[in-house]
Order: sequence, then structure tokens, then C-alpha cells
Amino acid sequence: MANLTLLVLAAGMGSRYGGLKQIDPVGPSGETIMDYSIFDARRAGFNKVVFVIRKEIEKAFTESIGSRYERRVAVDYVFQEMGKLMSGFSVPAGRAKPWGTTHAILMAAGTIKEPFAVINSDDFYGADSYRALSRHLQSGGGDYAMVGYILRNTLSDFGSVARGVCHVDENGYLTDIVEMKSIEREKAHARNVDADGNETQLTGDELVSMNMWGFTPTVFDQLHDHFRRFLHQHSTDLKAECYVPTTVNELIAEGHARVRVLRTVDSWFGVTYREDRPRAIESVRHLIEGGYYPKSLWS
Repeated sequence: MANLTLLVLAAGMGSRYGGLKQIDPVGPSGETIMDYSIFDARRAGFNKVVFVIRKEIEKAFTESIGSRYERRVAVDYVFQEMGKLMSGFSVPAGRAKPWGTTHAILMAAGTIKEPFAVINSDDFYGADSYRALSRHLQSGGGDYAMVGYILRNTLSDFGSVARGVCHVDENGYLTDIVEMKSIEREKAHARNVDADGNETQLTGDELVSMNMWGFTPTVFDQLHDHFRRFLHQHSTDLKAECYVPTTVNELIAEGHARVRVLRTVDSWFGVTYREDRPRAIESVRHLIEGGYYPKSLWS
């Protein structure tokens, strides 16, 4: 079996949630969503975990989260800091936001040498998603992969969410992703309202990206080139962020990558807002009662 790494994006500021949601428990024995993600990934064949975190949360994160895994799987940490830029660029005065998920993944260049999956730390993706990504990454092809979810199964009842709405060709490959940053539930359907007040009606059946990707190390040079172009255009913008879907769109359009879309039967849930946490706790309880997880994950 090939070596596979799970790259966990845990450097988010948690501004909408109101704290370090990455370390809030949702399981009966204090398990976090990350615990279930790593449990599922290990069962699917991933044998290394790399966390992208911020330096200022290192102590709290490693003591509360990282220490749980170090006896069970190889663990490493990389740090997403605003000042970690290629030569010729610097952080503009007054910028507080990180540079986005493309920059976050780039922090692992030099640490990851094998095929790898990328996930958010606060999203529950389901065991089938990890198995599908593991099979794809072990197939040895050069194509990247993305796990796709049905939009209505990814919405919050407590506010709008950002989702990448995907278009897929007849062969199951991603053609593009349209980033919608303010999608909210509307009865059985959904709608997105952009910053200019323009409304887009959605059926709820759309396929969306939840930032679960499969890459080979080849992607690091591609991300580096794209991020450099991003900085040339936006380095003085205090809020602009370089997101993976935008980068992948460009790679596809330029013919530099093909991305296989892996559809999953699993249900997604997450904690975008603090009010989402009770639903996450209830969802975990049902999965334990259904026999999908032990009551105590790490005992």
C-alpha cells in the first residue's frame, strides 16, 4: 500500500464561529470533528497527518489535539503565517486576514512527498469519502480529485455559507467551480446573494465542493505559480484571499490538471456557526448508535 498523507487545514481564524472551533468536542468522550476525520482517514489507509496551524495557537492545538495522534500515526505541523511569501512580496500594513487556502496548502511543500488529501478541520466528511480518495490516490494516475456533495445537505440553519458550485463533464471530470459566498436555505431550495445584492436561485441539488481534495506533490509547483500571480494582482489588498477552487479553475482552464469528481453517499456536517454544534453532536451520536464509530474513539 502506498504512503498517503492527510493535510488538515486548521489555521482558520474562526471569526464567524467565535473561537477555536477546531478543538471543541462533539463526541461523547471529548472527540472533535478532527478526531473523526483522522479516525476515518487512518481506516482508509492514510498513514501520516500534517496539520496547517497558526504559530500563536501551536501550544493549545498540540496539547489538545496533536498529542492524541502521535502514538497512532506519524504527525507533523506546518505554520501558515502571513509573512511566509516568496521573495519580492511583503505583507501590507494593516492586513489581518490570512492569504487563503492555496497559501495554506503551500506551507506543506517540502514536508509532503507523497499523494495527499486536503480537508478542513471543522468539516465532517464521512468514512466513504476517505475510502474513495484513498482508492483514487493509490491508483497511481496523475489526475487530482475532489469529493462532491449535494448542496442542500451542506447548508446551515443559522446563516449563510460559502460553497463552490461544481460543473462536471460527461466523463466525471470537473470543468469549473463557481464560488458563491453567501448561500442560504430557502425552504426546499437555496439562494445566493452576492456583495452587490444580485440573487442567484439554486435548486439545492447542485454538486458542491467542501474543500476535500486529492493531490500529488506536483501540485505544489502549480500552487506556487498561481499564488505568485495572485500576489502580483492583490498583494496590496487587505482582504483578498487565494482560494483552492480558484486555483484549480485556472489549472483546469490552462490544461495543466484534470480533476476527477468523486461523489459520496455520506452526509456532511460542520460547525460554521456556534449554533451548528448541537446538530453535530446529535449526528455523531446517531453514527455511534448505528455502529459506525465506537463510543470512545481512542480508547
